[in-house]
Amino acid sequence: MRRYIFSALVALLCSTIDVGAKIAHLLPTPKIVKESNGTFNLNEKIRIEDESQNALLEKFIGQHCRTTKKRNAPTITVKMAGSIEGSYDYPLHGYPDEAYRLKIEPQAITIEAATPIGVTRAAQTLMQLAEGYEKGKEALECVEITDWPAFKLRGFMHDVGRSYIPIEDIRRQIELLSHFKINTFHFHLTENQAWRFEVKKYPQLTSDSSMTRFAGLYYTQEQCRELEKFAAERGVIIIPEIDMPGHSQAFKRAMGHSMQSAQGVAELKEILEEVAATFPLAPYIHIGADEESITYPGFLETMTEKVHSLGKKVIVWNPIRGIRITKNIGADMTQMWSTAGRKVDGIPNIDCRYNYINHFDVYADVAGIYKSNIYYCQQGNAEVAGSITAVWNDRKLTDAKEIIAQNNLYASAIASAERAWKGGGEEYIEKGGTPLRSHEKEYAEFADWERRFLFHKSRTLKGEPVPYVKQCNVHWCISGAFPNNGDAGKILPPETEGPKDCYTYEGKEYPTTHATGAGIYLRHTWGGIIPTHFAAPQTGTTAYAWTYIYSPVEQKAGAQIEFQNYGRSERDLAPEAGKWDRRGSRIWLNDKEIVAPAWKNSGKSIDNEQYLLDENFTARPPVAIELKKGWNKIFIKLPNNPDGGVRLNKWMFTFVVTDCKGENALENIIYSPTINNK
Repeated sequence: MRRYIFSALVALLCSTIDVGAKIAHLLPTPKIVKESNGTFNLNEKIRIEDESQNALLEKFIGQHCRTTKKRNAPTITVKMAGSIEGSYDYPLHGYPDEAYRLKIEPQAITIEAATPIGVTRAAQTLMQLAEGYEKGKEALECVEITDWPAFKLRGFMHDVGRSYIPIEDIRRQIELLSHFKINTFHFHLTENQAWRFEVKKYPQLTSDSSMTRFAGLYYTQEQCRELEKFAAERGVIIIPEIDMPGHSQAFKRAMGHSMQSAQGVAELKEILEEVAATFPLAPYIHIGADEESITYPGFLETMTEKVHSLGKKVIVWNPIRGIRITKNIGADMTQMWSTAGRKVDGIPNIDCRYNYINHFDVYADVAGIYKSNIYYCQQGNAEVAGSITAVWNDRKLTDAKEIIAQNNLYASAIASAERAWKGGGEEYIEKGGTPLRSHEKEYAEFADWERRFLFHKSRTLKGEPVPYVKQCNVHWCISGAFPNNGDAGKILPPETEGPKDCYTYEGKEYPTTHATGAGIYLRHTWGGIIPTHFAAPQTGTTAYAWTYIYSPVEQKAGAQIEFQNYGRSERDLAPEAGKWDRRGSRIWLNDKEIVAPAWKNSGKSIDNEQYLLDENFTARPPVAIELKKGWNKIFIKLPNNPDGGVRLNKWMFTFVVTDCKGENALENIIYSPTINNK
């Protein structure tokens, strides 16, 4: 117990750091920080010397300062230095050196940057440093920061072909995520369900009749141009994707023939001309190329040659069915997906292998991806460009807000992007997995990220759908997995003997182990590929989890509870009425069972066009609970008896106590897996 109380105290101390110490809340963490005394007052008239005329710095000044031309006024000065001593950089087409040095003194702010984009990164740091002050009392703590990214490409992706997102929502997400130095938006514009990019020559592509989902919704070329300009001012590069030849049924419906035909190839060339003209700042055009066998002779080489003729470089998915990716096919960069994606020598590669957050839960996967390095590298190089957090919605969600909430976009993307900025990570996720071990360096590092993320959730991200709450103080005991002979309801020793360190059953010992976090995988979405709490989870077994919650007063609260995280790409059946999941999980608070919700989709036949509703806790109110004063017991039964109604076997659970609205973790409580009742 002592270890867990210590962890709880560490987390509590982290959460109560003086909110005036804004340097402690910078996200991502800068490389080098030298603090000094004093503050730079933003409420005085300030003189600006910035030959770069950086748009984001001008925005910061407009929000926080009044300007003057007086020579003796406090000054903000920008200097282009060519390079920043001690920083790290590597070649990646379209991505300049982002290093900067920011020095804040009582009467002067000096920005030195390797390139104009470094000024943008410094301005983003200034914006964070100015957060949290009362109006009229804004100030910046004196500090010298030298900073640069470990990986040059840090992005997020929306599959708007399947699930249209209004342009205003995309603008807002670029605005907010760029605040945390995310610098790439991968705009996946076409899918089987719909073609969302306006093509002037072929308007039938965006006709209602060519779309099977959210018909008639698409992006005009003017909207795309404005979005690219908006993103560029915030240091974000847009990579448009026209998927070819796979995922192209919308093209076939509209045009009456396949992409892989002489006519289709000719039309794609004209389409690429319009894409290149619409996104003049884009260094790359993504042409997909995966998940359909390429049968038209020279199709891929023809498309890459056309993109090159337009002054752009080419990105393809990796792997491509039946194709060995080399420089010879014209690809300039690959985007690795699935376990089959492997780095291609001699060109840059983006790590997207385990960043498909449509398969993520809210808690364990965020910890797993934050702990992980990026494709086995501590920092980027000419062959490992960085990472992209990808959202795929094969399954329909009701609106864009649900897409963000159910995929936990902000926590997932920001965790991944900080890892890409700071570099490091002790192990790749294929080895380190999702467990958050409370006694290791990884725990302290993740707890610090969590503290900073929750600071920004309450400020920059306020009002956004962010289901993530504090989890580093949540600790569990988990029993060994007992054989249940196919009976999910079988009563086993933890139910009859109560919580213990070890059980003996049918002549075999089942020791209890510990776990930390609001979400615990006993078996991961991707099976044995991603390590979880159990090294070799077996079906036909039952494990138990428990913790004790100390409440200083009797109080009402909420609880986020989940036993099957429903992937946003799956045609999974909702739980049966009265059940928490389709394997027999149950949960008790102080020996009183917590009943499952009345599922909206229970009993329905499911396909991709059936809305995913309240199956995930992110789409429903928290469960109302009452905590008594003192210690409260949470006891969970976890059979691993899937009934076949769910494709991806996620043996897992989520539990954390929140306020009654489910917006934040409940304060002033302690989780401990063991208590001394004597």
